Amino acid sequence: MKFRPLHDRVLVKRVEQEQKTTGGIIIPDTAKEKPMEGEVLAVGAGARGEDGKLIAMDVKPGDRILFGKWSGTEVKIDGEELLIMKESDIMGIIG
Repeated sequence: MKFRPLHDRVLVKRVEQEQKTTGGIIIPDTAKEKPMEGEVLAVGAGARGEDGKLIAMDVKPGDRILFGKWSGTEVKIDGEELLIMKESDIMGIIG
């Protein structure tokens, strides 16, 4: 896949969560929510400030991140479902 997000956008692949609860209960597919955790696949160069200078991105490819439930735009690239979101939609880096 050859894709590079523009400006302060990030390409994210959702990370699947456990299929069981800690008590051992198996969660059926119909009851699952989409995960709010993902892996950064690609990042843009960064946003431009009011002075025209480039503001560097805080995330990099390979980071595991946490984002809001309704964040990003779902896209399909090479048959894989991914998300494109602004860096500001990311709540934090898990690490």
